[in-house]
Amino acid sequence: MKKAVIILLSLLNAFVFAQVDDAFEKGNAFYKDGNYEDAISQWESILNEDKHAAALYFNLGNAYYKLNQIGPSIYFYEKALQLSPNDRDIKNNLKFAQNQTIDVIEPLPKSVFSNWYHNTIGLFSYNGWAVITIVFVILFAVLFLFYYYAVHSSKKRLFFSASMVALFFGILAFTFSYIRHSGSINNKEAIIFSERVQVKNEPTNRSDAAFYLHEGTKVKIIDQDGDWYRIELIDGNDGWILKADLKEL
Repeated sequence: MKKAVIILLSLLNAFVFAQVDDAFEKGNAFYKDGNYEDAISQWESILNEDKHAAALYFNLGNAYYKLNQIGPSIYFYEKALQLSPNDRDIKNNLKFAQNQTIDVIEPLPKSVFSNWYHNTIGLFSYNGWAVITIVFVILFAVLFLFYYYAVHSSKKRLFFSASMVALFFGILAFTFSYIRHSGSINNKEAIIFSERVQVKNEPTNRSDAAFYLHEGTKVKIIDQDGDWYRIELIDGNDGWILKADLKEL
């Protein structure tokens, strides 16, 4: 009975993945024919199945860009970049889309820690660092076995030293994965989806507008009050906007 259940689950998984591949390829065909709305419909049906991939988000970004919908385009490029931080095509297309935005916001100077974070920990997603952790742990286990079974003392010293180095880098990669994951949870970001939105001084429609933002601008969410989000820009300015005016990454 147990074996039959396992086989049934395997068949169901294969069926689901076959449907996902079919929808992805149908979307590609629609995109090549210039039917961008149909392509988006196919690809978003995959997202509705809770399936995620950098290529999927990248394609959605391209399709929305073709439809001149800059907000959704930037949103999906950013989602793709979260899964594949070093992909040059994603970065290039994101820059093209960002060049279409209205808001020009100069970032504050980065601290030494911010530069280190971006240049080191930001090289991979937390899943990427997790994979690297597993690789180093396996390497440590293999090298330690070689050390354990080695006969000559010189080889023992070599394998033991190598295994300790692998263990050190495994712990380091695990630490980076944890920091990256914590950052993704605590550092909530979003893309403005409304064409033009008032950023209020207080979370109420009666409040005066502090400044205006436009579709496609990336913001950081720092607080929430009901249907209002307090957002912060890279230049340090902050204010309140309605939740409906943005989409969280």
